[in-house]
Amino acid sequence: MRMMYFGLGWVMVALGVIGLVMPLMPGTVFLIIAAACFARSSPRLEAWLLDHPKFGKSLRDWRAAGAIPRSAKAMACAGMTVGFFVFWYSADPSPPLAAVVGLSFLACAAYVVSRPAMADEDSSA
Repeated sequence: MRMMYFGLGWVMVALGVIGLVMPLMPGTVFLIIAAACFARSSPRLEAWLLDHPKFGKSLRDWRAAGAIPRSAKAMACAGMTVGFFVFWYSADPSPPLAAVVGLSFLACAAYVVSRPAMADEDSSA
């Protein structure tokens, strides 16, 4: 099992890095999963993620309180909105499919907004 978590952790790191540069694909959620996998397989790699200068604070805040910075909440909701309109325009879905996708995005946005908010690192000076 340890090797499975180790491999899955690296897959999640790769997806997280891709998500950080690809529009509309989340990055941090994959890094949160990677940290959880490394917690079960490699404490050294878990510490590397949690102490990372760019991503560590978000990962630690999530682990401590399930918190998401306000700017990340805004970007996530904006990304879901843009994603829905891109889907609507490019796929020309049937009304029932559009409703299912829209309600799914709304449920995800409600979850993101309902999480505690931590101060953004840049604005906490």
